Amino acid sequence: MKKKFIIGIVSFMILGIILVFGINFYVKLSTKNQMITLDKAKNLNDVDCILILGAGVWGDKPSPMLKDRLDKGIELYKEGVAPKIIMSGDHGREDYDEVNLMKKYAIEEGIPSEDIFMDHAGFSTYDSIYRAKEVFKVKKIVVVSQKFHLYRALYISKALDVKAYGVMAEPTKYSGQFYRELREILARDKDFVKSILKPKSTYVGESIPVSGNGDETNDK
Repeated sequence: MKKKFIIGIVSFMILGIILVFGINFYVKLSTKNQMITLDKAKNLNDVDCILILGAGVWGDKPSPMLKDRLDKGIELYKEGVAPKIIMSGDHGREDYDEVNLMKKYAIEEGIPSEDIFMDHAGFSTYDSIYRAKEVFKVKKIVVVSQKFHLYRALYISKALDVKAYGVMAEPTKYSGQFYRELREILARDKDFVKSILKPKSTYVGESIPVSGNGDETNDK
């Protein structure tokens, strides 16, 4: 009896591991062709916006990871890939604000304020994509993040019927990257399930079409 119980537990653990890594592999495999270079992005037509996904901020400066995303997104805008940018990040507390910092950084790099929309409720990758579609009314986007993160963002986009391409921020070695890569495996599994269930975003709110003026999203 004890032996059968141990065999059962081991078998369950093996199946769990296969499932976790199998879903991770599927998410990566099914989206790899949506990752494109800057040159290919310039040849896209009718892109509604560039979606830059938030990351940590260090005081009044973007973290190195966020800075790389911003620099690539700004480059895409200046190359004419899309006429608007959505800065999507966490602004759930008064004392923590990714999106205003992201917009300020882009304005200082010469991007007109009216072309920059702020998604103050991009609390997760799923929230950012869901709100891009439901709040900002996008149909075709270029997502900017690091490669390990883009797989998940592109998979969610496909599940939510948003035509999306991913352009990688310049590859840089970040501290804690090994741990981040491991955590991302579980995040891909979580969002694989979310993409099946398609729950509403944490916060939706009224529509602000990206075809309009980005200053409508200003809160300061």
